[in-house]
Amino acid sequence: MIRHLIALAVFVVLTIFGLSAYLQPDDLKDCDKTPSVNSSCGVVDAIVAISGGDTDARADEAITLYKNGWSTKLVFSGAAEDKSGPSNAAVMKIRAINAGVPETAIFLDDNSESTKQNAENTQAIFAEHNIKTIILVTSGYHQRRANLEFNKYTQGVTILNHPTSTDKDWSFWWWASMRGWWLAGSEIAKIIAFYVVGV
Repeated sequence: MIRHLIALAVFVVLTIFGLSAYLQPDDLKDCDKTPSVNSSCGVVDAIVAISGGDTDARADEAITLYKNGWSTKLVFSGAAEDKSGPSNAAVMKIRAINAGVPETAIFLDDNSESTKQNAENTQAIFAEHNIKTIILVTSGYHQRRANLEFNKYTQGVTILNHPTSTDKDWSFWWWASMRGWWLAGSEIAKIIAFYVVGV
């Protein structure tokens, strides 16, 4: 009996760490707060934050990267959840301007209602402004799938992943809540669908 309980505990721990590592790749994890001449830690053409979940945390992470010198451009992507109000992208823009980012540095996609559309619609911005390298910012649980969608639906763009450092829906302790397990499970299901169906 004790042996079975130990095996179960080991399985649960491995599952938690496995999901954490898989869902939230971070290409900047070994970098300093500011960019360096190291090719994997250098300045990029744009920082892209996509809305959904804790949109404020995603915007704030992108703004912090901008202020730390990782890029001179911010791209915010996301339609309005409430169609009677401004788009999520516009709300993120206001947040950035209030934080001191010049309006001329901010580019918007106001129409995307899914991760696939985030990738498809920002492609036009990338092409228009000759953006070839980006840091993609989203919540930790969403980072892997967002990367898959952007790699599929954008062309000629190198993508560096960087999930939010804080998020009201996701933290190191995500596994301690039912919502954390629901988010992890739903993302895994969507990733499987991406590979099987291609969307």
